Amino acid sequence: MTVKPYVRAVPRYTWFLAHSRYLRYITREVTCVFIGAYAFLMLVGLKRLAEGREAWEAFVQALASPASLVFHVAVLAFALYHTTSWFNVTPKAMPIQLGDGFVPGRVIVGAHYAIWIVLSLAVLILAGVF
Repeated sequence: MTVKPYVRAVPRYTWFLAHSRYLRYITREVTCVFIGAYAFLMLVGLKRLAEGREAWEAFVQALASPASLVFHVAVLAFALYHTTSWFNVTPKAMPIQLGDGFVPGRVIVGAHYAIWIVLSLAVLILAGVF
């Protein structure tokens, strides 16, 4: 006598709504779409720069539109969310063994945030903001 194995019913399109951890995961994955769109925008900017002064000035003028500003703010928010969520999961993805034990997760996360702050300040200083 054979018994059919139990197969748990999982909603096909809304499975990630069942738990907040899944929702955070899917949100982090969706942010990549916006980061990719921004990277494509930068490639278009490089192409316009290579095409000459008039094409570049038209590109810069298009970036000053309200829709572009909203897009940039949204991409910044998604980039910050993606970065912070990845930093917080790093101890699980990259455990560092030191002797017989492992480096505490808060040390790894703290090091990531510290390096992020130092590099951000260095870029701002090199850009002449400070």
